[in-house]
Amino acid sequence: MTGVRLALSWLTVLPARGPGEIDRRAAGQAIAAAPVAGLLLGAAAAAVLWALTAAGATSILAGLLTVGALAAGTRGMHLDGLADTADGLGCYGPPERARRIMRDGGIGPFGTAALLMAVLTQAFAFAALADAGLWAGVLLAVATGRVAAVIACVRAPAAPDTGFGALVAATQRPLTAALWALAALAAAALLPGTAPWHGPLAVAAALTAAALLTQHCVRRFEGLSGDVLGAAVEFATATTAVLLTLG
Repeated sequence: MTGVRLALSWLTVLPARGPGEIDRRAAGQAIAAAPVAGLLLGAAAAAVLWALTAAGATSILAGLLTVGALAAGTRGMHLDGLADTADGLGCYGPPERARRIMRDGGIGPFGTAALLMAVLTQAFAFAALADAGLWAGVLLAVATGRVAAVIACVRAPAAPDTGFGALVAATQRPLTAALWALAALAAAALLPGTAPWHGPLAVAAALTAAALLTQHCVRRFEGLSGDVLGAAVEFATATTAVLLTLG
């Protein structure tokens, strides 16, 4: 339960308390439990989306407010990581300069564009899922984003001068990542209102795309950082939600 408490403390605004001292072992346990936090966040997001539409809000407005609720529930750190990662990828120069830009604290044009795309894509995809009555699809998308974080921490080394990356990089066993991925695929196959292959295909494609994004970032930045993990979470969430709306 230490990993679950730390995951909830790190990844949500829930008043969970982790251990007093956090080492790589505790950090690895928290990342392994990240999908648990994703399930809670996804359930809350689906409930917010349902409640807003039931109250008479348009699906687009409900989708936007649901994304805002998710950002509030995670302190916006994944969106912040996505913006910083986009700014780092968009700059010229050696990896040291890219990492310096990511640590700057401001947001540039690439980060702004990535942030807008992520928020609007998720909002419109959630709206489409609401119109189709696929409330569980929202839960699945949010949880899949956290599975992507587990996969990202299997083998990637930590980027230089990164605190969070040094704690979590290469802490996950391939078996742990595989079990979470299989659980997501199995849950997707049971998604009501879709063909048995539709959900698993969406999850598999999203996790693959997020893993490829992570690998590219690791090459560009010479390792994994917390910002890259946030980018993987948001990218996998948005991709899953979009693919669930197709067909």
